[in-house]
Amino acid sequence: MAALAAPAQAEEADPGAIVALQFALGGDHKGVRASGAKGVCLKGTFAPAPDAAALSKAPQFAKTVPVTARFSMGGSNPKISDKTKATTRGFAMRLADPAGDMTFVVISAPVFGTRTPAQLLEFLQVRAPGPDGKPDAEKIKAFAARNPETGRQAAWLNARPVPASFAGTDYWAVHAYTLTNAKGERTTAKLKFVAADKASLSDEELKAKPDSFYADELKERLARGPARFDLVAILAEPNDPTTDVTATWPEDDRKQRSLGTLTIAAIEPDATCDAATFDPVVDMPDGIAGPADDPMFAIRSPAYAVSLSRRSN
Repeated sequence: MAALAAPAQAEEADPGAIVALQFALGGDHKGVRASGAKGVCLKGTFAPAPDAAALSKAPQFAKTVPVTARFSMGGSNPKISDKTKATTRGFAMRLADPAGDMTFVVISAPVFGTRTPAQLLEFLQVRAPGPDGKPDAEKIKAFAARNPETGRQAAWLNARPVPASFAGTDYWAVHAYTLTNAKGERTTAKLKFVAADKASLSDEELKAKPDSFYADELKERLARGPARFDLVAILAEPNDPTTDVTATWPEDDRKQRSLGTLTIAAIEPDATCDAATFDPVVDMPDGIAGPADDPMFAIRSPAYAVSLSRRSN
């Protein structure tokens, strides 16, 4: 508990302290993830676009590969309502290949909530409940005033209707990736999974839904046929920020290339997804790499390891 009360450091933040706060704010439930506690495990395939190899020599862009994936609601509360608007939906996936798996963890917004681990730690700290069991509204307001970029994700989500399905919304890998082809040519891009069948709920439709409807909707949807997403590379321009995950790129003004189609075919037992973490830092084959200078990308691997350790004990 001392870690929860310690002030955030200016240059760095302990992944263990971040994960401890994530669990605490979600209710300290046992056997769940620090983020994405409520979710559905899946299986499917990824088929590359005909010219995907022109951007990346990764084996997943040369042939169809099997996929293990998981949709989820953000946060460590497994009882969170599917109707929650200002919470990202998550989509983690592992595109398997003997030469090296390719793993992405993407969210239903084009930006992340904080720019650095230290900022994330303070973001969580000011939301910790006080003696009365409630967070201090003035502390939250003061933090937001000092860190206006931390409100961009919630503002983006609140300005849009709640997705009608995990499979009915787009997902962004908020980090900038480097794609390298067989010639050694490098391309900086942000990656986006574009839903083939988008669907959202009006306020009236949302009121009529139970708190947990996504899993049943997905089961019914997949019984009718697979869900599909187009993986798109949004190509960077020279001045696009590549180290700030709270900053957006103007997608409509950027060149885009299709990398392939992700097909979700069926629901899998939770144990299939629970055996290990979906780690985009470690699980990347030659031909694609995450950013080397984005602190929010770098902290994913140690934070996931802490979360897995707590989940397994």
